[in-house]
Amino acid sequence: MPKRIAPLSEIQVRTAKPQEKEYKLMDGFGLFLLVTPTNGKLWRFDYRFGVKRKTMAFGAYTNLSLAEARQRREEARKLLANGIDPGEMKKNLKSTGKEIAANTFEGIARQWHLKFSSAGKWTPLHAADILHRLQKDIFPPLGSRPISEIKPKELLTVLERVASRGALDSAHRLRHHCGMIFKYAVVCGHVDRNTRVLSSKRWAAHGAYESSAVKAGFTSYRVS
Repeated sequence: MPKRIAPLSEIQVRTAKPQEKEYKLMDGFGLFLLVTPTNGKLWRFDYRFGVKRKTMAFGAYTNLSLAEARQRREEARKLLANGIDPGEMKKNLKSTGKEIAANTFEGIARQWHLKFSSAGKWTPLHAADILHRLQKDIFPPLGSRPISEIKPKELLTVLERVASRGALDSAHRLRHHCGMIFKYAVVCGHVDRNTRVLSSKRWAAHGAYESSAVKAGFTSYRVS
């Protein structure tokens, strides 16, 4: 039976002193504080993905409190439970977008995703879910196009295709995400003005309610 690890207290973390060699203060479930000889206090998370043992850096104390480090740990564990390597996802968020033209829909979408995910606006699980939806349904038909050239009708057609297969919740969420991406593009100067391609009026004007499946799924959603 695995040895039970007593969780750390805030006092233990705050008063931990440097020693000649670095050492670990374990908090449990993979989370530990690495104390360095130069008095660095670094949050780390040990985990197993497949057959490999890995360590993920969360940040330094006091920038990241004990409670916040535990929250990061739980978010990482949720990713693991869903078959996602949290360390690799963190690396991908930092590297993706550099190889994609900056003015394409995918390039700008990845910039938007990286900005909000790295700023702590979303949990890692929510960030992974957003990116998965975009990669599955939006990037293949529209990702390589300059964002300023994408017309409302094109995006609406893609969203209707998602809704028509019964994925109404995904279509609604994609509608919201794409609206935020276009707003981000406006702020960053990639498009001259907000085309409001996902406003309710444009949905109606472009026949977005023609199919019964879309109508049933979207009449309750009003995103201006």
